Amino acid sequence: MTPTSDPTAPRGPVAPAVMGRVIAVLGIGMLLSACQPDVSADAASSAAPAGAALPAASAVDHMPACPVGASVMDGWNDRAPPRRIFGNTWYVGTCGLSAVLVTSDQGHVLIDGGTVAAGPLIAANIRALGFDPHAVKYLLNSHEHSDHAGGLAHLQAATGAPLLARAPAVATLRRGKSDRSDPQYLEPGGTFPPVANVVVIADGEMVRVGPLALTAHATPGHTPGGTSWTWRSCEGARCLDIAYTDSVSAISDAQYRYLDHPQGVAAFRHGLDTLAALPCDIHVTPHPLGSDLFARLAGDGTPPLVDAGACQRYAQNGRAQLDARLKEEAAGRKP
Repeated sequence: MTPTSDPTAPRGPVAPAVMGRVIAVLGIGMLLSACQPDVSADAASSAAPAGAALPAASAVDHMPACPVGASVMDGWNDRAPPRRIFGNTWYVGTCGLSAVLVTSDQGHVLIDGGTVAAGPLIAANIRALGFDPHAVKYLLNSHEHSDHAGGLAHLQAATGAPLLARAPAVATLRRGKSDRSDPQYLEPGGTFPPVANVVVIADGEMVRVGPLALTAHATPGHTPGGTSWTWRSCEGARCLDIAYTDSVSAISDAQYRYLDHPQGVAAFRHGLDTLAALPCDIHVTPHPLGSDLFARLAGDGTPPLVDAGACQRYAQNGRAQLDARLKEEAAGRKP
């Protein structure tokens, strides 16, 4: 299926008949080709000139930088200065939680919503960069936990955009609470505001807005609906593949055992194989420190922003964590 956006169409909830017209089914045989978004370098470049939408100095420069040395659990509700990642791809999240805006002259796509408190900060960062939140045509999500989905209801109200998610995540996103299929179901703070307008998108489907083309990749394990996204951004004649990869940590509440869910473990492993094979010049994760993003954006090349092996290493680390967790469970140790 290929969600598309008509910038002239009325905004609001999308009726099933309308979505039937805007989402066309891709055959299984198209899955591999869907991993390469169907955007020519010229089209992407024209949609995202390197100097486009630079924020006014006063809009961003007064924002304090995120503290150095913070942990992955810090800064979730602290506004980060928005900045360009590459071409038409922008960081608009907080110090501890990623949100990424991919822009074009015909509309934008926003990935992830952070916590409830982070939602308004993300909207403010979009405005600070000079973009109109109402030009966001689709919301996307990495996985259905409150630290990445909590702000989506606010952002849907601010943008009028539908949220696209894979089927295993849809019920959780609509009710704002997961179920026992989620390894972290019994962890405190698991609820979040329900998202009213959620549309199902399948593995391998491409989301299109004008020249933008973002592909969904099923990467379950951390949650059943875990989804990674790839697209291509350009600066002039230089075009790079960007991968926003979902969390791969095999963690749970005190009752869940991965060994009791062999099909889930198999899906987890398959998702890790998918991650390792993604086109991945620039790697971004739902927690920015998970991919050392801020250090890579510093511009000194240490560590480098562009690293084609990053997704493969990320998947290898996830596989090692999963194997370690299964070994602990087999030895009788509890989470």
